[in-house]
Amino acid sequence: MQMNDSQRIPASREQVWAALNDPAVLKQCIPGCQSLEVTAPNEMTATVVFKVGPVKATFSGKVTLSDFDPPNAYRISGEGSGGVAGFAKGGALVRLESESTEVTVLHYEVDAQIGGKLAQLGARLINSTATKLAGEFFKSFAEVVSAKASA
Repeated sequence: MQMNDSQRIPASREQVWAALNDPAVLKQCIPGCQSLEVTAPNEMTATVVFKVGPVKATFSGKVTLSDFDPPNAYRISGEGSGGVAGFAKGGALVRLESESTEVTVLHYEVDAQIGGKLAQLGARLINSTATKLAGEFFKSFAEVVSAKASA
Protein backbone atom coordinates (compact mmCIF):
# COMPACT_ATOMS: atom_id res chain seq x y z
CA MET A 1 0.00 0.00 0.00
CA GLN A 2 1.35 3.39 -0.96
CA MET A 3 0.20 6.93 -0.22
CA ASN A 4 1.52 10.33 -1.20
CA ASP A 5 0.26 13.66 0.06
CA SER A 6 1.32 17.00 1.48
CA GLN A 7 0.30 19.30 4.31
CA ARG A 8 0.75 23.08 4.61
CA ILE A 9 2.00 24.04 8.06
CA PRO A 10 2.05 27.67 9.20
CA ALA A 11 5.54 27.48 10.73
CA SER A 12 9.14 27.83 9.53
CA ARG A 13 10.97 24.84 8.11
CA GLU A 14 13.26 24.81 11.18
CA GLN A 15 10.25 24.69 13.55
CA VAL A 16 8.67 21.85 11.55
CA TRP A 17 11.98 19.95 11.46
CA ALA A 18 12.40 20.32 15.24
CA ALA A 19 8.86 19.00 15.80
CA LEU A 20 9.45 16.01 13.50
CA ASN A 21 12.35 15.06 15.77
CA ASP A 22 10.51 15.65 19.07
CA PRO A 23 9.13 12.40 20.55
CA ALA A 24 6.61 14.32 22.68
CA VAL A 25 5.12 15.98 19.57
CA LEU A 26 5.08 12.70 17.65
CA LYS A 27 3.37 10.87 20.53
CA GLN A 28 0.73 13.58 20.75
CA CYS A 29 0.01 13.37 17.01
CA ILE A 30 0.08 9.61 16.30
CA PRO A 31 -3.52 8.33 16.45
CA GLY A 32 -3.92 5.81 19.28
CA CYS A 33 -0.34 6.23 20.54
CA GLN A 34 -0.06 5.05 24.14
CA SER A 35 3.70 5.34 24.50
CA LEU A 36 6.70 6.52 22.51
CA GLU A 37 10.11 6.26 24.11
CA VAL A 38 13.56 7.06 22.76
CA THR A 39 15.81 3.98 23.01
CA ALA A 40 18.79 5.23 20.95
CA PRO A 41 19.66 8.47 19.15
CA ASN A 42 17.59 7.56 16.06
CA GLU A 43 15.35 4.83 17.48
CA MET A 44 12.16 4.73 19.50
CA THR A 45 9.77 2.08 20.72
CA ALA A 46 6.04 2.67 20.47
CA THR A 47 2.74 1.16 21.56
CA VAL A 48 -0.25 2.11 19.43
CA VAL A 49 -3.88 0.97 19.64
CA PHE A 50 -6.07 1.25 16.57
CA LYS A 51 -9.13 -0.30 15.02
CA VAL A 52 -9.53 -1.52 11.46
CA GLY A 53 -13.08 -2.61 10.75
CA PRO A 54 -13.98 -5.21 13.39
CA VAL A 55 -10.36 -5.75 14.49
CA LYS A 56 -8.95 -3.69 17.37
CA ALA A 57 -5.30 -4.30 18.09
CA THR A 58 -2.44 -3.04 20.20
CA PHE A 59 0.78 -2.87 18.25
CA SER A 60 4.20 -2.73 19.86
CA GLY A 61 7.20 -2.02 17.75
CA LYS A 62 10.27 -0.05 16.82
CA VAL A 63 10.56 3.23 14.93
CA THR A 64 13.82 4.22 13.22
CA LEU A 65 14.80 7.56 11.71
CA SER A 66 17.37 7.52 8.90
CA ASP A 67 18.61 9.23 5.71
CA PHE A 68 18.86 12.58 7.49
CA ASP A 69 19.13 15.76 5.42
CA PRO A 70 18.40 18.46 8.05
CA PRO A 71 16.21 20.52 7.87
CA ASN A 72 14.95 19.12 4.55
CA ALA A 73 14.11 15.42 4.77
CA TYR A 74 14.40 12.06 6.49
CA ARG A 75 13.01 8.56 6.36
CA ILE A 76 10.94 7.13 9.19
CA SER A 77 10.58 3.35 9.29
CA GLY A 78 8.72 1.14 11.67
CA GLU A 79 7.53 -2.35 12.29
CA GLY A 80 5.25 -3.72 14.91
CA SER A 81 3.36 -6.79 16.00
CA GLY A 82 -0.25 -6.84 17.04
CA GLY A 83 -0.35 -10.42 18.28
CA VAL A 84 -3.29 -12.32 16.75
CA ALA A 85 -4.20 -9.27 14.64
CA GLY A 86 -0.97 -9.60 12.68
CA PHE A 87 1.90 -7.30 11.88
CA ALA A 88 2.51 -3.98 10.19
CA LYS A 89 5.68 -2.54 8.76
CA GLY A 90 6.50 0.35 6.56
CA GLY A 91 8.06 3.69 6.24
CA ALA A 92 7.69 7.20 4.98
CA LEU A 93 9.95 9.61 3.22
CA VAL A 94 9.22 13.04 4.71
CA ARG A 95 10.38 16.11 2.80
CA LEU A 96 10.03 19.76 3.82
CA GLU A 97 9.72 22.65 1.39
CA SER A 98 9.59 26.32 2.37
CA GLU A 99 6.65 28.10 0.80
CA SER A 100 7.68 31.25 2.64
CA THR A 101 9.60 32.05 5.83
CA GLU A 102 6.46 31.29 7.85
CA VAL A 103 4.86 28.44 5.87
CA THR A 104 6.31 24.98 5.25
CA VAL A 105 4.89 22.30 2.99
CA LEU A 106 5.46 18.80 4.38
CA HIS A 107 5.42 16.16 1.63
CA TYR A 108 5.19 12.48 2.53
CA GLU A 109 5.40 9.21 0.64
CA VAL A 110 4.26 6.23 2.68
CA ASP A 111 4.80 2.56 1.89
CA ALA A 112 3.25 0.01 4.26
CA GLN A 113 2.69 -3.73 4.45
CA ILE A 114 0.44 -5.72 6.74
CA GLY A 115 -0.06 -9.39 7.43
CA GLY A 116 -2.11 -11.75 9.55
CA LYS A 117 -5.74 -11.20 10.47
CA LEU A 118 -5.59 -7.56 9.37
CA ALA A 119 -4.59 -8.53 5.84
CA GLN A 120 -7.73 -10.66 5.55
CA LEU A 121 -9.98 -7.60 5.93
CA GLY A 122 -9.49 -6.53 2.35
CA ALA A 123 -7.37 -3.96 0.59
CA ARG A 124 -10.10 -1.32 0.32
CA LEU A 125 -10.76 -1.23 4.09
CA ILE A 126 -7.04 -1.31 4.90
CA ASN A 127 -6.22 1.47 2.41
CA SER A 128 -9.05 3.71 3.60
CA THR A 129 -8.06 3.20 7.25
CA ALA A 130 -4.38 3.86 6.52
CA THR A 131 -5.25 6.99 4.55
CA LYS A 132 -7.48 8.18 7.41
CA LEU A 133 -4.78 7.54 10.05
CA ALA A 134 -2.08 9.29 7.99
CA GLY A 135 -4.43 12.23 7.45
CA GLU A 136 -5.22 12.42 11.18
CA PHE A 137 -1.52 12.35 12.06
CA PHE A 138 -0.49 15.10 9.65
CA LYS A 139 -3.51 17.29 10.47
CA SER A 140 -2.78 16.97 14.20
CA PHE A 141 0.93 17.54 13.56
CA ALA A 142 0.18 20.75 11.62
CA GLU A 143 -2.08 21.99 14.44
CA VAL A 144 0.50 21.27 17.16
CA VAL A 145 3.39 22.82 15.23
CA SER A 146 1.45 25.94 14.20
CA ALA A 147 0.29 26.45 17.81
CA LYS A 148 3.91 26.22 19.00
CA ALA A 149 5.07 28.56 16.22
CA SER A 150 2.52 31.24 17.12
CA ALA A 151 3.25 30.98 20.87
